[in-house]
Amino acid sequence: MNALQRDLKKLVPLVESLGAEKAAADPHRQRFHLQPPVGWLNDPNGLCVYSGQYHAFFQYGPFDVNGGVKHWGHAVSTDLLHWEQLPVMLYPDEPFDCHGAYSGSALVEDGTMYLYYTGNGKQRVLNMIDFYRNVKKAAKEYAAQHGKPDVIFASSVHPLTLVAGIQLAKQFGVKCVCEVRDLWPESIVVYSDRFTKDNPLIKLLYRGEKWIYKKADALVFTMEGAYDYIVKQGWEKEIPRSKVNYINNGVDLEQFDYNKEHFHVEDPDLNDPEVFKVIYTGSIRRVNNLGLLLDAAKCVKDPRVKLLIWGDGDEREALERRVRDENISNVVFKGRVEKKYVPSIVSRADLNFAHNSFTYLFNYGISFHKLFDYFAAGQPILCDFPCRYNPVVTYGAGTEVRDPQPQEVAAVIDHLSELSDEQRQSMGANARRAAEDYDFKRLTDKLISVIEGVSEK
Repeated sequence: MNALQRDLKKLVPLVESLGAEKAAADPHRQRFHLQPPVGWLNDPNGLCVYSGQYHAFFQYGPFDVNGGVKHWGHAVSTDLLHWEQLPVMLYPDEPFDCHGAYSGSALVEDGTMYLYYTGNGKQRVLNMIDFYRNVKKAAKEYAAQHGKPDVIFASSVHPLTLVAGIQLAKQFGVKCVCEVRDLWPESIVVYSDRFTKDNPLIKLLYRGEKWIYKKADALVFTMEGAYDYIVKQGWEKEIPRSKVNYINNGVDLEQFDYNKEHFHVEDPDLNDPEVFKVIYTGSIRRVNNLGLLLDAAKCVKDPRVKLLIWGDGDEREALERRVRDENISNVVFKGRVEKKYVPSIVSRADLNFAHNSFTYLFNYGISFHKLFDYFAAGQPILCDFPCRYNPVVTYGAGTEVRDPQPQEVAAVIDHLSELSDEQRQSMGANARRAAEDYDFKRLTDKLISVIEGVSEK
């Protein structure tokens, strides 16, 4: 045990004990679903049966509701309904997990439980390589027991999953469909201050990306303008448009409508017919640049407008301080809310606010999960960033701000607040029609069509 682990073993129980009373009094706290004593919960990391009990491990941030230094929480159950919280199982204590003990799994073999996890540094890259090596072995063993697959579907958790999928498809003599959820390495170049397109490593990654697109029998992108990217790279002669398919993120309309009906939020601003409700839901972090929304709110002229912000993050306290210090009376921070309550909130908006800081990648389309909740809400939508292939504009479900400056955003809000009920209802109806096109059931049918298409070739 090193000094870091020793200190964390003292701090975590202290934080849990200090937060226990507040957590117990929270009316929204889960009663059946597994939930940590305090803080943040994310990926399940190893669900298994050991010594007559169900064991659940999960990413756990006891110090920060937005994650922070990640540990592995641990709970056990005999019936999957009643859970007993046990002490943290894994503490970060090695150089490679300086940012936390990340995802992994649990394996029970010959009466012994083994835990495997990754850090968030070089070791994580090594883990990607390890996955690439081992997935092919696992696939061969599975095929030996159950027969070879009809089609390989590889999704880009990271690029090596696509490489492994293509190689497995060749080994089995079947087709491979590659789902590209992020542009690698283009995203690295856009978001990183360290790497440029001239970097030798980046050049190598571009070559690998081109190889994946050439070798895949079909490509599925979440960006509508993905083929524009291929043309920009000069690869269109080797990668035909017929190979490229577009299937965005979406929404489960049935679940959305159920949650809207059964998980209602009581809020005085939402219930006030005199308030023109502009709603933002999502993270409140530095990268989200919500300071722009506060600046825009100060420029809004319509006294009925109120910006209601649901969410949490490490920037929330500073922004709330700005609201108080600058007397921004038309902005209210509502705090974090469980996902199941979001439909009740966004469905009562007069205007749902899709906010993001512009990046060059928006030239190829957008796929924010919250956008599809906004569509399902059936209310007008404002995007405060320029974007090609913007479904809000395509469907006539709202408008976008081409120049995301506070005065411009405020002017558009004022304009939308002055529209007639009929005009805003028309936008809302268009939003709901968009949601129907992005319903998971329709998206599933599109994916099945792609898979069947390659299997018939």
